[in-house]
Amino acid sequence: MSRPNLTVVDWTALDADERRALLARPRMESDEELTRRVEAILAEVRAGGDAALLDCTRRFDRVEPASLWQAVDTRAPLDPELDAAIDRAIETVRAFHERGRPQDYAVETAPGVTCTMRHVPLDPVGLYVPAGSAPLPSTAIMLLVPARLAGCREIVLATPPDAQGRADDAVLAVAEKLGLGRVLIAGGAQAIAAMAYGTESIPACTKLYGPGNRFVAEAKRQVALDVDGAARDLPAGPSEVMVLADDGADPDFVALDLLSQAEHGPDSQVLLVTDSARLIDAVPAALAGRLETLPRAEVTRKALEHAAIVRVPNMNVAVEVSQAYAPEHLIIVTDDAEGLAARITTAGSVFVGRWTPESLGDYVSGTNHTLPTGGWARTHSGLGTADFLRRMTVQTATAQGLRELGPAGARLAAHERLDAHRLAITARLDRLETPST
Repeated sequence: MSRPNLTVVDWTALDADERRALLARPRMESDEELTRRVEAILAEVRAGGDAALLDCTRRFDRVEPASLWQAVDTRAPLDPELDAAIDRAIETVRAFHERGRPQDYAVETAPGVTCTMRHVPLDPVGLYVPAGSAPLPSTAIMLLVPARLAGCREIVLATPPDAQGRADDAVLAVAEKLGLGRVLIAGGAQAIAAMAYGTESIPACTKLYGPGNRFVAEAKRQVALDVDGAARDLPAGPSEVMVLADDGADPDFVALDLLSQAEHGPDSQVLLVTDSARLIDAVPAALAGRLETLPRAEVTRKALEHAAIVRVPNMNVAVEVSQAYAPEHLIIVTDDAEGLAARITTAGSVFVGRWTPESLGDYVSGTNHTLPTGGWARTHSGLGTADFLRRMTVQTATAQGLRELGPAGARLAAHERLDAHRLAITARLDRLETPST
């Protein structure tokens, strides 16, 4: 049983550049290479439509799908426990996200002037459910539930094919339970291209949602920059977790929390920040013991090659490290976990206390596991119902309202030397004062 050779770093001994380097996300290939390869895939599918998408599936997934689409009623029956777990997850995610739907409102800003905020569902929308190394029905739940709550009518759900060229039965079950009749059998950058630009059988979507590998993330970035493409939900790439733990934490629990993110892929990043000498010694040993039992041990071990334990003098400094890193997932296992959590402002999702594993949020706590990565948690939020809506304002002025606000508007327009703006107001005011006979 080989013990993972985790880097142990003393935070206080590092200068600013060394701290930035420690918290930098791992890169598996150059940005230039990734950009070029994704550009080529997007152009190919945009030009070739359904046929090009099928060809990409053959080349990249090495399967021959019977069709681009699979009806949800062609799935095999699920194990009853799995079926019940899906129902429970849909229930909790719906309960949480229902409260997140913003309400329309109207305000009379002046006598005779009413301004209204409306929230309009986006249509069509494209949902991406990864399945590269393992199918993720939980992601289908996290995307479909808020889309339905928002009122989206036309939804494309894309997921990569399995070895038989089919979608995962559990993903199909989620789609069926939430009202979809079929799913798109396509993955990677090619699926993003098809949903962004449309093909003969796929509508061009207004916005794309869902996590994925570096190719998916880069494809979403590129189409979001194209006026003819599609907006994206948030920057979401390889998974990451940071654990803040003090001497009272269970090293086995900490090890499992780190491993649960490391097993996503070789480019995942896991970091432990602690002031405990005991944990610094015990967690690598616990990792070694658990690692040997994991089916995805090889992938997990590669992710651990760029993992690190960060030694801090106290947990106040640990909070500073977390704020600098802005993790996708932050787990706090300390005596004052609630107090530390209250000070966190840059994290995708926070898991507080020894009985709150990150895995709970991945599946059934009710929050969303589609979260910003790569430090984007400083400025972006995790997915919610509001992300499937567009705000639109409406204003109505009566004659009284124009009299109330028109003169101020005309004066501001004059100051800005926008004479047509001014005249659009004053001409109406003049008409009110000299009505036609």
